[in-house]
Amino acid sequence: MSKNICLNLKKKRCLKYLFFIRSKMIYLDFAASTPLLPSVKKELFRAFEEEYSNPSSAHKLGRISAERIERAREIIANSIGAYKSEIIFTSGASESNNLAIKGYVLANQKKGKHIITSSIEHKCILSICNFLEKNYGYEITYIAPQNNGIIDAEEVISAMREDTVLVSIMHVNNELGSIQPAAAIGQACFERNIKFHVDAAQSYKKIPIDVDELNIDMLSLSAHKIYGPKGIGALYIRDLRETRIQPVIHGAGQEYGLRGGTLATPLILGFGAAVEDQTIEGSFEEVNKINSLLRAKVIEMGGSINTADTNYIPHILNIRLPNFNASHFVANSDFLCSQGSACSSMNIEMSYVLREIGLDFISANQSIRISLGINTTFKNLEPLFK
Repeated sequence: MSKNICLNLKKKRCLKYLFFIRSKMIYLDFAASTPLLPSVKKELFRAFEEEYSNPSSAHKLGRISAERIERAREIIANSIGAYKSEIIFTSGASESNNLAIKGYVLANQKKGKHIITSSIEHKCILSICNFLEKNYGYEITYIAPQNNGIIDAEEVISAMREDTVLVSIMHVNNELGSIQPAAAIGQACFERNIKFHVDAAQSYKKIPIDVDELNIDMLSLSAHKIYGPKGIGALYIRDLRETRIQPVIHGAGQEYGLRGGTLATPLILGFGAAVEDQTIEGSFEEVNKINSLLRAKVIEMGGSINTADTNYIPHILNIRLPNFNASHFVANSDFLCSQGSACSSMNIEMSYVLREIGLDFISANQSIRISLGINTTFKNLEPLFK
């Protein structure tokens, strides 16, 4: 038998094995990332085939790409009640967070050097604040959550000072699914002329967002959390042309001079397709029903719910089960969920979010985050509780 035939047979066996493994797995980590919607996949294939021209080029193909990008920009803007001239494309929510926070405060240092955030923000936000504290002398006030994982708006408001330049509070917590009081915080920021930034990576398309109603000045979005492609996101900046922002990536003037580099046309068009698709919104009631059934099942088993009883999105549920080793389960189970801790071969670091809501190490290691998607069914989940 020739070497090529042997290799082909091995390849076929390998693919067959991978298919078998995948067919057994139940994906419950949609808060981490999502598969592509059929509409997004179709648009990506088309765009990678046809949109190869640089949208900054003046010829016909370049102008066609540029026009389609502007259409995607408009779709995203309309989805949050903004103008398309207020949308900047980035590589994802992490870059958007960097551009919003570092970009604004470093361009406006004379306005003050005090920032308010929470102690349960995404690690990206905490890293940015730590960077500004160590390298530029900013003072950071970290607001701790209540035991239900929700930030008290009054505590944020009480922390505001004359030199407060920015407040950054996530819309929905990525480990607990708790919805934060953005409207009350945004109103207080508006009254005091303090910029309000919101990381909406987990809330976008799951609950309504209107930047005017919530008084949001900057909003970070990510495509791969809404069944769009990885590597693309957006940042909304209110009154962008009149707001001083220091670029994080310098280039040839793209994106109003705030984010250099050739625009990733196919990814942007895929992002626009994901936003335009209403599958997420249409699945809300079913996801909510599954969440309620899961909560009841956990309590029936003697477990408890780390996620709040109210003010949560149903797509994320953090549970704690008795006599349960979450680290072992996450590493070995066919139920693909996540644990709120970083594991290595040497140690297990407790989730800072679970610690902040009052859990000890043992309780945290009995906890897992289940995040539901558009194709999750309760029947898929039943074996989890046997």
